Amino acid sequence: MDYLALLEKGIWLGCAGVGFAVLFNVPRRTLGVIYLIAALGGMLKFYFLSLEVGLILSTLSGASLIGFASILAAHYRKSPPMTFALPALIPMIPGLYAYKAMVGIMKLTAEKDPVAYGKLFFETVNNGLSALFIILSLAAGVAIPMLIARKETVKRIKPELVLEK
Repeated sequence: MDYLALLEKGIWLGCAGVGFAVLFNVPRRTLGVIYLIAALGGMLKFYFLSLEVGLILSTLSGASLIGFASILAAHYRKSPPMTFALPALIPMIPGLYAYKAMVGIMKLTAEKDPVAYGKLFFETVNNGLSALFIILSLAAGVAIPMLIARKETVKRIKPELVLEK
């Protein structure tokens, strides 16, 4: 495991998260926390990928970390949790898989050879399903922690007690 490469990816993911936060016009007091949450969530995803856990499960774990960290950050920075979660999640969206699926669909319309069509069809479906399941894991990874924490309001959660457990 190359920890320096992992740290570099975290730095760039944090920068991308802050970039999207600025684009969404979030309050300035939240930018540092968004950077940290995006970097940690992305680094956890890439760490699990280096352990060959699997792309979907790695993405789910990174998104879950972002979800739980957003809830804690919402308490300290007095902003809604989605203010922290959305900009931190956007750099983890699977653009390459979606792009390859769309290009594959366009190529399928022009392909005449049945053997090449079959190969291209399965590659296109694989890329499309990969993009779909990654997006679903991102959504579930953020939604589940927020639904769990919804039993009580964020103001009643004592982060010190959560961190002690």
